[in-house]
Amino acid sequence: MRKGCIRVKECKIKLNLNDACEFVQKASKCDFDIDIFYNRFVIDAKSILGVLGLDFSKELTVQYGGENKEFSNMLKRLAA
Repeated sequence: MRKGCIRVKECKIKLNLNDACEFVQKASKCDFDIDIFYNRFVIDAKSILGVLGLDFSKELTVQYGGENKEFSNMLKRLAA
């Protein structure tokens, strides 16, 4: 990979209302962009209002371009 290229990672998760706040808190500590894809919408994972507006009964796709151990552990726990 060339210098300056960012490798985007993707993960499928299932959120519930109890996990949503913790998810946003851990995402907010990351120094890279994190997006949640839901239907045709792209939500900033660091936005509590955006995340609370999601349909938690559906599988969500998270895309991110960095590494953070706490965030990665959260994704593993929420993996669909």
